[in-house]
Amino acid sequence: MLSRLLVSIRISLLIAFGATAISAIVGTTLGFLAAHFRGAAEQLVLMLTDFQASMPFLIMALAVLAFFGNSLPLLIGLMGLFGWERYARIARGLAISANAQGYAAAVRQLGATPSRIYLRHILPNIASTLIVSTTLVFPEVILMESGLSFLGLGVQPPMTSLGNMVGYGREYLTRAPWIMLAPATTIVVTTLAVSVIGDWLRDRLDPTLQ
Repeated sequence: MLSRLLVSIRISLLIAFGATAISAIVGTTLGFLAAHFRGAAEQLVLMLTDFQASMPFLIMALAVLAFFGNSLPLLIGLMGLFGWERYARIARGLAISANAQGYAAAVRQLGATPSRIYLRHILPNIASTLIVSTTLVFPEVILMESGLSFLGLGVQPPMTSLGNMVGYGREYLTRAPWIMLAPATTIVVTTLAVSVIGDWLRDRLDPTLQ
C-alpha cells in the first residue's frame, strides 16, 4: 500500500503541476494580450473566458477522454484547459491597472519593448496575485484528475494515481477501509499543503510587503 501510494502521489502531482503550468501560461498570456491591444482582441479574449467559465468542464473532459482514449500527455493537456480563464481575467485587470501607473509609463518612455514591460516590470508586480490563483487551481486539478480516474477515464493501469486507488479501495470499504482512506487522506493533506505554501509564497514575493 505504501509503495503504491508513493507512486500514485508522484503521478497525481505530475499531472497537477503540468496542467497548472499550462493553464497559468495560457491564461496570463491571453490576459496580457487583451490588456495591450484592447479593442477587438480584448473582446475576443473576454468572450473566450466567458465561454470557458460557462462550460461544464467535467462533462467535456469525459467526452474527450472517451473519444480519444486515455494517455498521460492527453490528460495533462486536457487538465491544462481548466481554470485558464481565471488567470486571463486577473492578468488583464492587473495589467490595465499597471499600465495606468507611473512605472509602466516611465519604462515605456525609455523605449522598452512591450514584452519587456510585461515580463520584467508588470509580471513581477502581479505575481503574488497569480500565485494565489494558482493555489486555488492546483487542488481543483488534483480533485478533477482524481474524479476522472475514479470513474475509470483518467490514469490507466499499469500507472496509478490517487483517484485510481480510491476507486479500487471502494470495493473493500467494509473489510479493509484503509485501502481507500489512505489515498483519500493524502488528497486532503496535499490540497491543504498547497494552500499553505501558496500563502507563504505570496508573502515572500509580494513587492508591497518587502
